[in-house]
Amino acid sequence: MRAMKRLFFVLSLLLLSPWVKSQILTDSNLPIVIINTDGGVNIPDEPKVLATMKIVWHQDGSRNYVADTANPGFLNYNGRIGIERRGSTSQSPAKKPYGLTTLQSDNITNNNVSLLGMPEENDWVLNNLAYDQTCMRDFLAYELSERLGQYASRRRYCEVMVNGDYKGLYVFMEKIKVDKNRVNVEKMDETCNTPPEVTGGYITKADKTTGGDPVAWTMSGSIPWGWVEYIHHYPKPDEITQAQHNYIKSVFFDLDAAAHSYNENLGSGYPAIIDIPSFIDFMLIAEYTSNVDVYSLSTFFHKDRNGKLRAGPVWDYNLSFGHDEFGNRSRYDVWQFNNQDNTGSRFWNDLFNAPTFRCYLARRWTELTQPGQPLHYDFVCQRIDEIDEVIREAILRDRQRWQNLYGHDNALVETKQWLTQRINWLNNHIGDCSECLNVEVPPLVISKIHYHPEDYWFINGDRLEFIEITNHGDEPVDLSGVYFRELGVTYAFPYGATMEPHEAMVLCSDSTAFQSYYNTTPFGQFSRNLSNKSEKLVLCDAWGNVIDEVCYEDDAPWPWQADGEGPYLELIDLDLDNSLPESWTLGYDLTAVDKNIGSKGFMVFPNPAHGIVTLVGGEDEYRIANVLGQTLMTGSLRGEAQQVDVSHLPAGLYLITLGKTTRKLMIAN
Repeated sequence: MRAMKRLFFVLSLLLLSPWVKSQILTDSNLPIVIINTDGGVNIPDEPKVLATMKIVWHQDGSRNYVADTANPGFLNYNGRIGIERRGSTSQSPAKKPYGLTTLQSDNITNNNVSLLGMPEENDWVLNNLAYDQTCMRDFLAYELSERLGQYASRRRYCEVMVNGDYKGLYVFMEKIKVDKNRVNVEKMDETCNTPPEVTGGYITKADKTTGGDPVAWTMSGSIPWGWVEYIHHYPKPDEITQAQHNYIKSVFFDLDAAAHSYNENLGSGYPAIIDIPSFIDFMLIAEYTSNVDVYSLSTFFHKDRNGKLRAGPVWDYNLSFGHDEFGNRSRYDVWQFNNQDNTGSRFWNDLFNAPTFRCYLARRWTELTQPGQPLHYDFVCQRIDEIDEVIREAILRDRQRWQNLYGHDNALVETKQWLTQRINWLNNHIGDCSECLNVEVPPLVISKIHYHPEDYWFINGDRLEFIEITNHGDEPVDLSGVYFRELGVTYAFPYGATMEPHEAMVLCSDSTAFQSYYNTTPFGQFSRNLSNKSEKLVLCDAWGNVIDEVCYEDDAPWPWQADGEGPYLELIDLDLDNSLPESWTLGYDLTAVDKNIGSKGFMVFPNPAHGIVTLVGGEDEYRIANVLGQTLMTGSLRGEAQQVDVSHLPAGLYLITLGKTTRKLMIAN
């Protein structure tokens, strides 16, 4: 017996030694992340310490080997990083979470790189799967949100070694930040203090302040003692200006007031303030998983320039799917926005009780829980099994390293049993959707798209982009609340705007350049620019009902010549399905927008003018006359851009003649 005890003691020491820990991992079906800090220093909570990171990844799906660190062909990354521990309660386990930044060789400059197939960036997270015997609660919640059409942090399972010490199974994932491939809102700086610049983009979160960021403001919760703290995520708290702070705070308080009074007016109510689909999808993921922290902690919002406030991305779902490490709050029979604990701001509860919002929430739930849909029980259980198949091998090694995860198999069984109860409870409590089940949308059609105009002289082609929308019906259309739902191009029609039968309206990227170049006035100006590669344009009513949807591309089978060659995309016939590339042709006839260029490329810019007008193109004498034909100014143009001071001329309409071409010039006050 004593000999057995001694043997057990020796084996225990060996298992705890660094050498044995490092030998746990030699190869894996998952990517292997190997980090070595400079001098072998421990990784602190903050600040970041310098390190080298190698990622072994056989992209053909074959096994990855630690020994492959010597083979550049198998290294997805081999370079410098800054790394620190991250998180709050997730730091409590011995297996730590990390945040890292990829750096260039100078150890200072950010290095934007694509890691494990994810788009290029420099800020990343190594999620340690804290308190999660399933090892997939975060992973699965993010995937489900993504399948609903919302952005969620991209992610890849991996195994991690730090300074020769095997750390176990992790999820390598994107950090939430402003980026065209992450939270795609407009970037801001300290000069963005007046409309429209001050209106976005923002990322704001309801959260605790353990990261050291100050509380930006507090809002009342659904329960009297439930005050919720909000923090600026972007711009950062030490960079946001007072004007920006005041603006984004006012948006949240306007939402609170509108939701609390159940104001559903399309001009002044909550439909004018928030993107309803994103709020509904956020609530459904939160409630489907019964996340105990959601609404009051790790709850993100974002808002683009001139856009509506949007909920998400989802984040921090390790206490969900029936598991709560610190109590029994992830129950199947509660609403997390009204459970007397961590309920979040009262607008969540108020939105749920607003009749039309509740109807659309129920309708979306009914849609998503149909067979084959992302929230259907069989679909989620199948994904659980598929994910488990991928990570099962690594779980055994993680268990050996940390003496944890012995409850993995039982946790999966319990999760599936809990899901049955949760779905049944939600089915019985979500409400009725009959009132919003068959909503009639106006017959609006996206009929022209000029996503990549040619540059003209000193004018960047981005300023000449336009989208044409046609009323393909015999009745006038009320455009109140109609907007483009997807991030990238932002526009909402003003309340009370109408469109006559068979009328076409043009929205552009730059009203001044558009009017000068095309010699016509656009209906409105959208924010930001169309992608020169591919973009999804989704035109919706105020409640998110899709009116029309086009996702164009810059190569075949789409007419590729629209990609910077001069022509635009034009729908062949308004009755065709405009989601299909064969329904589009090249548009050359710009008489509909009357391009303001004469035979010698004569252009007037801006038009209307405010004191200074620029004449571009041609080598001839120009003449400015009033509407009576009386010459007021003359000059010479030599094929270059030339500024002419017209500030002494009274406001009104004038005529500019260059050679045989005459253009109208409007001088404003």
